[in-house]
Amino acid sequence: MRVGAEELALAADRSAGDAIEPYVYDLRHAEAGLAAAFRLRQRLDEADAAGVDPDGDEGGRRDVLEEIVARCQEAGELLDTAAPGFDQIRALERNAVAALESAETLFREVAGRVRAAETTLADLHGRYAPAASLPVVGDAEQAKDRLLFTTSHLNQARQYADRGDGPKAAAHLRAAEGALTQAADLVNGVIRLAGELASATAGLPAAIAAAEAARDAARGLPADARAGLVGPLGHAEALLSAVRHETAAGPHDPLDALRRVTEASAGLAGAGDGAVADGHDHALVPARSALAGAACFIGTHRGAVGSEARTRLAEARRLLEPGSVPLSGVLRADELAREARRLAERDVRAYGNPSGGRGGAGAGGAVLGGILLGDGGGGPMSYGGPRTRGRRGAHFT
Repeated sequence: MRVGAEELALAADRSAGDAIEPYVYDLRHAEAGLAAAFRLRQRLDEADAAGVDPDGDEGGRRDVLEEIVARCQEAGELLDTAAPGFDQIRALERNAVAALESAETLFREVAGRVRAAETTLADLHGRYAPAASLPVVGDAEQAKDRLLFTTSHLNQARQYADRGDGPKAAAHLRAAEGALTQAADLVNGVIRLAGELASATAGLPAAIAAAEAARDAARGLPADARAGLVGPLGHAEALLSAVRHETAAGPHDPLDALRRVTEASAGLAGAGDGAVADGHDHALVPARSALAGAACFIGTHRGAVGSEARTRLAEARRLLEPGSVPLSGVLRADELAREARRLAERDVRAYGNPSGGRGGAGAGGAVLGGILLGDGGGGPMSYGGPRTRGRRGAHFT
């Protein structure tokens, strides 16, 4: 799905909108099927955590698993069917030179932005506590590694194009495009986090004031109404006290501080007949940051990340879909996104340092990123399903 979306974006730059519209539709339809499968998997995982079977019996569990498999197969078959037509529209084998020029232009742009990302990261280190920039530590270096791989395969694609070998030129170009897209994502992640930290810093005073107002409203309730809030009041005061201490002490992590302040507000939501804001808008800032960070990490390490992390990410994304999202949903999405990141990091550690096969310089990172299939010997991935996504591997020599 991710590869399909990435290659569609590249195709859109060089194709008429009506030409690629059917393939956009197919991808969206496949994405919807996969999202439904992830939702079912999340339902199963929640049932397992609660020690119950979905729908109350083991047969219900089997039915859910069969539906997950069916939805995934349907999504894959849809993209497999669409792949040949998409190749005709993109025509990389015939138009390799023009596509190479576009990729080389984008390469120069991304390479320049890597330097800006390094400067931004250094600024984050000086401005905030180390934990604030931890999600993107090493991302600039990974972007450089992807660009090293890109350089190698752009050069090979150019050589094959000059010889008139369109299939081999297309295979190496797809490898380069995949790495270039990930390099851009890694750079964008650093810049995005800087903006999110700035937003959290700007919103933190108002969030603290709102949480303190909720606390004061709870304290002012009649004794019988206040009795049920003794625990939440104590928890809120502890959170607020810790945040006030950290922010006064010097560099801190404003996203984490904002997260804890909104947690304090959530515990007191409804105090004072609901006249006090529950911190919903403030809670969206760290939740969206966690979601974006997890999505970037999983996307750029997808060769190693398993289904559990992807399931949590999908559920977090569902909960934060545009619309009226209650505070409880925002907080749950934040929790799930951070869990997805932890699970993905666990998977990457377990995966270790992959061999790049015949992929050349930077190929280990390309395998880790899912740019190359398997150990690098499977070639680059393209728009398509399980049967067709590696179709250019035979020409990746």
